[in-house]
Amino acid sequence: MPYPRRLLEEDEQLLFDLHPHWKQLLLPVLLVPLVTGLGSYLVFALPSGSWRPPARVAIVVVGVLVLLRWSLWPYLVWLTTRYVLTTRRVILRRGVFGRTGRDVPLSRVNDVSFSTTLLERILRCGTVTIESAGEHGQVVLPEVPAAELVQRQVLRRAEEESMRVGRSLDAGTS
Repeated sequence: MPYPRRLLEEDEQLLFDLHPHWKQLLLPVLLVPLVTGLGSYLVFALPSGSWRPPARVAIVVVGVLVLLRWSLWPYLVWLTTRYVLTTRRVILRRGVFGRTGRDVPLSRVNDVSFSTTLLERILRCGTVTIESAGEHGQVVLPEVPAAELVQRQVLRRAEEESMRVGRSLDAGTS
């Protein structure tokens, strides 16, 4: 679901609406067939006896709990984490049950940098760090798809926003 337009200002346009890179989901997705396969094998490989039905239930319960914790939960975290760039601000939202958010006005951005490891370069993702004027200072966006492109766009839009704010201040004093 895209970032709600109703949360944008009238003259604000959406430029990027990103989730963290899909690599965060790789291990949780691979865990599903592994756990279901191993669980199925164990359920049917149990020798007969009076303890067989409760053991089967225990195997299924443990398998479901493992999948909930290490497959479904990371997916929900990924799904509810958003990196949004508009013409006015950078928006970070995350949280499955509770929500946290941070908005950085582009006019307050001092520096934007990115970093990637070798694997991240291959997968075309990385970490974008935004330095802003203010008491909170730094926003780190990990696992950003196309981190270099996002970094350049944030910097470019920050410069444009600073010029726009400067022009509106000049017009107000004239």
